[in-house]
Amino acid sequence: MTLEEFHKELSFVNASRENRTKYANMVLNDMSLFPKLIDILFMVNDKVSSRAAWILEFVCAEYIYAIVPHLETFTKNINKIHLDSSVRPISKVCGFITTAYYSKKPNTIKRALTPEHKERIIEACFDWMISDQKVAPKVYAMESLFLYGLDYDWIHPELTQILEQNFQKQSAAFKVRAKRTLLKIKKSKAS
Repeated sequence: MTLEEFHKELSFVNASRENRTKYANMVLNDMSLFPKLIDILFMVNDKVSSRAAWILEFVCAEYIYAIVPHLETFTKNINKIHLDSSVRPISKVCGFITTAYYSKKPNTIKRALTPEHKERIIEACFDWMISDQKVAPKVYAMESLFLYGLDYDWIHPELTQILEQNFQKQSAAFKVRAKRTLLKIKKSKAS
């Protein structure tokens, strides 16, 4: 399938879980489509890019290692993602990468994720935290930043400051996650 054909195919994706699963399985069953999915994802002003983001989220939820050969492209370009419907799934994919990296089990992400990749994800997560995003991307970002803060001393103080400054302005869902994250930061300092 050419890039143009795959782009046209993705234009039929809708928000239903069943539909997104169908297209994710299409990619999982033919990994030659994965680089095309990444290419379409970064056509950031095209509404089909959001559909590519939805599919990427489902593919990575099933098989995070699919992203390994594309970490450079992915991390170099995540800061270009700006459509609301793309930011949420991309912040979730960053969370999948981060969770795999901090897993106790050896895995490919641990070997493949470079300091530059981590810095780009950290930067994107902080951007989502301080910009006018919906709750979900902020929650995925704060979870990733908490984990990176275990290795980077400067992250937890910055994250704490952002969470405390924005606490009153945010939704109940954000407040619950912020409280939980602040508690985890406090516990990590004590140990």
